[in-house]
Amino acid sequence: MSEYAQPGGLPDKRQVAASFSRAAESYDAVAELQRSVGVQLLARLPASLQPQRWLDLGCGTGFFTRALAERYPSGEGVAVDIAEGMLRHARPLGGATHFIAGDAEALPLQCASADLLFSSLALQWCGDFQRVLSEARRVLRPGGVMAFSSLCVGTLQELRDSWQAVDGFVHVNRFRRFEDYQQLCAGSEMQVLALQRRAETLHFADLRSLTSSLKDLGAHNLNPGRPGGLTGRARIRALIEAYETFRQPAGLPATYQVVYGVLGKPR
Repeated sequence: MSEYAQPGGLPDKRQVAASFSRAAESYDAVAELQRSVGVQLLARLPASLQPQRWLDLGCGTGFFTRALAERYPSGEGVAVDIAEGMLRHARPLGGATHFIAGDAEALPLQCASADLLFSSLALQWCGDFQRVLSEARRVLRPGGVMAFSSLCVGTLQELRDSWQAVDGFVHVNRFRRFEDYQQLCAGSEMQVLALQRRAETLHFADLRSLTSSLKDLGAHNLNPGRPGGLTGRARIRALIEAYETFRQPAGLPATYQVVYGVLGKPR
């Protein structure tokens, strides 16, 4: 295993932070899926919830930080991200009282200091999801809510299968199984209010459009064990041919298996 690998073959978070920092300026222009998933996560929040303090964990460019501020105008907002570049981009746009560099597995917050922890499409980069849940339980007040979206196995399966037809290297980020999310949430000492998996499919005109989109998001291949150096033209042609077998009328599909979870800390 690479020195940069986390347990379970997930990418090292220093690389994740650096990649997303580089993508801060290009991210919003290509964040169609991220917007759609975040909006759906917002819709899953309990209607009765009125947090005095809320936390946007993995805030990125701050799009949902600002959405949360609009939804809860009387609450104090805290935006946290592991990528300093994202925070530099988000801070001038406002929405939160505090913008803090921090890790979901070791939150820089006091115990029982928040009523809502909102995290959309960030926690898939964490190697120890049990630790994430433990930290969420620690920082939430009794009756507080954790709402998250993440990615599980089956994400970008078309790209994974196409590369498999070309070579044996890891070209697509690895993700946890949905069953792991079920098991870990059930054992978290929080009440599972909702937990479901939903497929979201984007379509692209060609393979270059897809890979450029992933790069602009900062979400291109960060796996340990990925091939180094340039990818040969013959292999790219073979990849294009393999991916073309998935083409649909709307274009080349890129399917994401999205996990939506809402957990409550017991009173």
